[in-house]
Amino acid sequence: MLKNVYNWIDERLDITPMWRDVADHEVPEHVNPAHHFSAFVYCFGGLTFFITVIQILSGMFLTMYYVPDIINAYASVDYLQHKVAFGAIVRGMHHWGASLVIVMMFLHTLRVFFTGSYKNPREMNWVVGVMIFFVMLGLGLTGYLLPWDNKAYFATKVTMEITSSAPFVGEYIKSLLQGGDIVGAQTLTRFFAIHVFFLPGVLLGLLGAHFFMIRKQGISGPL
Repeated sequence: MLKNVYNWIDERLDITPMWRDVADHEVPEHVNPAHHFSAFVYCFGGLTFFITVIQILSGMFLTMYYVPDIINAYASVDYLQHKVAFGAIVRGMHHWGASLVIVMMFLHTLRVFFTGSYKNPREMNWVVGVMIFFVMLGLGLTGYLLPWDNKAYFATKVTMEITSSAPFVGEYIKSLLQGGDIVGAQTLTRFFAIHVFFLPGVLLGLLGAHFFMIRKQGISGPL
């Protein structure tokens, strides 16, 4: 059945050449763990992407139950945690995945740096990778407030004070994110919108550029 569906699509869009271009692409020997144990460090990027996919899928599930207002936010999270089938598991995956993806991305960045993979001709990809890292940090920051419990509330207040201390633009950024004089309903709504719509859109665009350049330039090797 799946083969028939594939053939039906292929007849209309001619996707086989595109699929072959990806599937038949050779992987360099130095990134094959079967040949070199040190090649495991080249898996950090793939693992980061795998965790990112889990974060996206689990986040889509969480948005089906989450209510982004200060009256119902905590109650909706509590309902998801204790009443929804497998809700606690999915939320746990999203919660711990948010920390794990930062760790894996940091390890990936270290590998790129110490193997000199950021040098010519991959400087642009290094810049895109750094931008992805900051987007991930932004996702972690905005997502932390969403449960709307005491820890999230006071941690965000501290974050807003740190933001306001930035020279020249600090107060403007704080006002934009906070949406008022206090961390309240507007802050929660804005953080939700940034976390669910704005930053994921930027992330997908940057990932597309990142993978395009990897495909174009090939996987870098050791110094």
